Amino acid sequence: MKDVAQRAGVSIATVSFLLNNTKPVTAATRARVEQAMAELGYSRNMVARALASRRTHIIAMAYPALEHRFGMSTAEFFTSAAEAARKEDYHLVLWPVGNDGVELRELLGQGLVDGVVLMEVQLDDPRVDVLQQAGTPFALIGRTTELEGLSHVDIDFDTTVEDAVKYLYDYGHRELALISGDLDDPRFHAYGPWVRTEDAYRRVAASYGMSVVILPCSDTTQAGKAAAERLLAEHPETTAILVLNEYAALGVVSGLKRGGLDIPGDVSVLALLMVPENAAMADPELTMMRTPGPELGQLGTESLIRELEGDDPLPPQLVAAKLLPGATVAAPRGT
Repeated sequence: MKDVAQRAGVSIATVSFLLNNTKPVTAATRARVEQAMAELGYSRNMVARALASRRTHIIAMAYPALEHRFGMSTAEFFTSAAEAARKEDYHLVLWPVGNDGVELRELLGQGLVDGVVLMEVQLDDPRVDVLQQAGTPFALIGRTTELEGLSHVDIDFDTTVEDAVKYLYDYGHRELALISGDLDDPRFHAYGPWVRTEDAYRRVAASYGMSVVILPCSDTTQAGKAAAERLLAEHPETTAILVLNEYAALGVVSGLKRGGLDIPGDVSVLALLMVPENAAMADPELTMMRTPGPELGQLGTESLIRELEGDDPLPPQLVAAKLLPGATVAAPRGT
C-alpha cells in the first residue's frame, strides 16, 4: 500500500479508504490509485484482510448438485448472483452440498464464508436449521413452508402457471395435461417448485372448468419421452401439454414426434421454467415461460449482503416467469 501511495502521489490512508470503501475518494484520485495498482501488480491479500476483520467477504451458494441436475437455467442463477456479489466487493463460491445439511454443517464450522444463499429449497429444508443453529446469515432462493423471519425470493408459481394456462385456453385448448416432477422420488417429495406448480395447476385448471391431468416425470430427456408415450396412451384427447422440467420438455417433443404427432398441429407444448438456449434445441422451437433466474440470483444475493452489511432488509419478492412464444403452440384442429 505504501508503494501504491507513493506512485499515485497520495497518502496511505487514501489508498486504504479506496480499497475498503470507508470514505469517498474523488474520481481523479481513484483513477490514479487504480493505475498505480495495475502498474505495480498490487492486489489485496484476502487472507490477511479476513484475519484483521474476522470477515472473509466470501459468500457461498449452496446447491445440492447430487440431487439436482445442473442446467442452463441453473447457470443463470449462479452467474447473476456472482455479478451481484462482485458489485458489492464480495466473492461468490459454489458449494455443491446435499440437502440433508450434513456437509453444510461441516463447512460452516471452518469459517470459510460470511453467509450462504440456499438454492433448490424444500418445503421443510434441514439446511435452514443448520444455518440458524450456526448463527450464519443466509437468504433463500425458494421458500420453505414456514417463512417467518427468513429472507427469501422465489418464482411466483401461481402467476406463472395461471399465465401459461390462460395462453393455451385463449388459443382454444380445453384438454390440457401437466407433465410435472416425480414427487414420489424420495429426493423430491417436498421439493418446493414441483409442489407449488402442481398446486397452482390444480387450482387454475379447476377455475377454467377443465379436468386435472398430471403425470409425474423425472428430470431427464428419456423420462420426458416416456411421459409423452404414456400421455398418448392414457389421455389421447389431450390437445396441449405443459412440461415443468427443461430436460423433460425436450424429451416430450421427441416422444410426441416419435408417436407420429405433429407439433403444434396435433398437440401444443408449452415449457414451464426454461431458458431460450434450451428452447432452441427443440424442433420446433419451444414456446416457454422464461425462468427469472437472472432476477432471482441478483435479488437473493443482494438480500444476503444487505443483512451482512447491516442495511435495511429487502422485502420478500416473488417473480413470475414471462411468456416467450416459440413454434409449439397453435389452436387445436377443428377450431
